[in-house]
Amino acid sequence: MRKVDLSMEENKKYETIKKLVDTTGNKIRASIELGCTVRQINRMIIGYKENGKAFFIHGNKNRTPSNTLEDNSRQLILDFYRTKYAGANITHFSELLLKHENIKVSPGCIRNILLKNHILSPKARKTTKKKLRAHLEVLQGKSPTLKEATEIFDAIIAIEDAHPRRPRCAYTGEMLQMDASLHDWFGPNKSQLHIAVDDASGEIVGAYFDAQETLQGYYNVLDHVLSNYGIPYMFFTDRRTVFEYKKKNTSSIEEDTFTQFSYACNQLGIEIKTSSIAQAKGRVERMFQTLQSRLPLELRLAGATTLEQANKFLNSYIKEFNAQFALPFHSIKTVFEKQPDKEKINLTLAILTNRKVDNGHCIRFNKTYYRPIDCNGYPVNYRKGTSGIVIKAFDNNMFLCIEEKIYALDAVPDHELTSKNFDITPVQEKPKKRYIPPMSHPWKQASFERHLSKQEHRKENIA
Repeated sequence: MRKVDLSMEENKKYETIKKLVDTTGNKIRASIELGCTVRQINRMIIGYKENGKAFFIHGNKNRTPSNTLEDNSRQLILDFYRTKYAGANITHFSELLLKHENIKVSPGCIRNILLKNHILSPKARKTTKKKLRAHLEVLQGKSPTLKEATEIFDAIIAIEDAHPRRPRCAYTGEMLQMDASLHDWFGPNKSQLHIAVDDASGEIVGAYFDAQETLQGYYNVLDHVLSNYGIPYMFFTDRRTVFEYKKKNTSSIEEDTFTQFSYACNQLGIEIKTSSIAQAKGRVERMFQTLQSRLPLELRLAGATTLEQANKFLNSYIKEFNAQFALPFHSIKTVFEKQPDKEKINLTLAILTNRKVDNGHCIRFNKTYYRPIDCNGYPVNYRKGTSGIVIKAFDNNMFLCIEEKIYALDAVPDHELTSKNFDITPVQEKPKKRYIPPMSHPWKQASFERHLSKQEHRKENIA
């Protein structure tokens, strides 16, 4: 006769019914004790008399559930996570399996598969980490070799999340948190991802890759914000660029990222708030944590290996990311002002630098000589030492502001394009008229110098 193993609950039913049959006890009392009806007691009595103790074994015991994954499917999921989708968090991994491999499996099922193989999600909580660590320490002590014990222990991934939470802003556009993150986003080298996140909705409103944290990166993010959403009320960013400027120990204005960016924001009426404490802008810090667990894998799957490819991929990925994670814009009131036209954006996102005319009636900028040109296409001459402001617009067109007038700048070539002695002299054409923006744009030298005088870090550097 085979041995019958019962669970605690099944054994309680067996003992109660056995005693009831042997002593012809009270069925009502037995039903109260087992929490069932007298009718069910009668069924159990009949089953006990026919099959004995085996009657109380649950019918599904030792049966495999119909929705259980087969061993080869489990191994396939595990292989995908270790190779193609390495580093993805569990929820993201579940989405990628459905999107690229047509494998529909819940995050909970994936979590169980990974935990059985001692693999934690990069987003694992401290409690999960603690439980797995305790389990691994037991297995580590039972491991036959030191190598196996080390491999088991290395499966624990340390997770820390110390970002404090605070209420979101009431309106979209009220505050955009902006920052850059150095990470192995794509390719063999690390790069900087510049982003701006709306505090109210959690939507990424601008993103741009660059090799370093640069003014170009922040200008491209601001261009995306202005073109697609409008003018926000405030930017909240760190003071890293200010500190980096001090370290350079130079008074070069074009290298002063904070001053250039703040002047552009000042023209648009955007307030800038800065903090050297990372936890103060927790929204963008947590966004980077999410992107670092998802975006590198997405870029790898898309085959992006250069800055150009990565920035092109961002355009489509950010829309998909916002649709999944951000709060819908239409559900929150907005304080974004009307989008400026493309010309105003191009002229606002400029780099301004003080320069003086040399004895060749030219301006030197970035190791290149430029000649001022008026709106009719003719060169303009100023005496040596005349001060002006060189304006490099967002589209890289060059202008010069001198004495309330603006001129275009043409680069002076190192060599003549044709020789008067050996080449056929072409017919002289009249100079083409040039577009020069009006002085309504606040490029006046006095305005820019007043803004410079208000920068605390420049005062400290000069002192």
